[in-house]
Parts: sequence; C-alpha cells; structure tokens
Amino acid sequence: MHLAEGVLTLPVLGGGALLAAAGVAVGLRRLPDEHIPLAGLLCAMFFVASLIHLPVGAGSVHLVLNGLCGVLLGWAAVPVILVALLMQSLFFGYGGLTTLGVNTVVMAAPALACALLYRLGGEPAGVRAAAWRGALCGALAIALGTALMALALWLAGGRAFLPLIGTVIVAHLPVMAVEAAVTAAIVSSLARSRPALLRAGLAG
Repeated sequence: MHLAEGVLTLPVLGGGALLAAAGVAVGLRRLPDEHIPLAGLLCAMFFVASLIHLPVGAGSVHLVLNGLCGVLLGWAAVPVILVALLMQSLFFGYGGLTTLGVNTVVMAAPALACALLYRLGGEPAGVRAAAWRGALCGALAIALGTALMALALWLAGGRAFLPLIGTVIVAHLPVMAVEAAVTAAIVSSLARSRPALLRAGLAG
C-alpha cells in the first residue's frame, strides 16, 4: 500500500502532505501520556507487519493493521502511522519522503474511519460482538486504503493508470480477509482480557 516516489504529481503530493500534517497535529493533541506506550507498541506492530510486502506496480501489497490502530488509538493513530512510514522510508526505502504525506493519508484516514465505526452504538456487548466489529474494521481499513490509493493514482495519471489501479484493487482483496481475521482475533482477545484498552480507543 506504499506509493513509490516519481509517480504522483505535485498537487497530489502537496495535498497529501497538508492533510497528513493536520491529522498529526490533531492526533498529538489527543494522545495522553498514559497511552504513549500503547502508541509505541502499535507503531512497532505496524512497522513489522508491512515490512513483508509484494511490489505491485507503483505500490505494494502487505498487511497494514491500520484498522487496529484506529480502534485502539483514534486520532492518535495518525502520528503513529506517520512515524512508522517515515522509519520504513529511511531504513528500507519503502514509499519515500516525498510520498510520506500521501501514504500517511492512504493508511491513516481508514484508521480514523474504523475508530468511528467501532464506537458506533457504544461499547460492543460481549466478546463475540467485539470480534465481529473488529473484523469489519480490519476489512474496511484495507478497502478504504485501496480506494484512496487508487484515487491518488487516478489524480496523478488518469486513464493511463487504470490497468495499475485494477491490479492494485484485485491484489488487496485477499489482504482484506487476512486483516479482518487478524484484527478480529486481537480485538476479541483484548475484549476478554484488557477491555480498558478498547474503551480508551472509544475516547480517542
């Protein structure tokens, strides 16, 4: 889901940078000191999960766990995702510094959508309900991220990128299923053993 450098146009890169900066500013204000260890843990999970990736044209396919970040951190997921993407860019060359803003939006905006989705109707009634809601968030995060990635490519290249956009969408379909299963498993485990962590996300 990383977009490589040299593909997007300056307006797309600039717009992504502005949106990412705004999201980071809000996220830092909404990250209380007691949640910083959790933010660090999720940053590490995000970093490791997306290291194993398959290049697809100007992007890549990999696990993201942005839905889980959104459920547990709310707005604070934005700076967490940006830091992980920055480290991947500096250490491994994934994405790039010029595309950092766009890649942050592609992965953090779905995290915010999942934070909203998980809080709809309040706290889930039981572990099974939490698992189903977590699965929905995991799948939705990848679906929305893929849509945003496709939008960025369309804005940059229009019809010329249609074959690539189609490939990106198809490649992410199995990732949706895996993310749904992983997020459901983690959320259900937390609902059973550490429900306070999920309630903290509801307040974010």
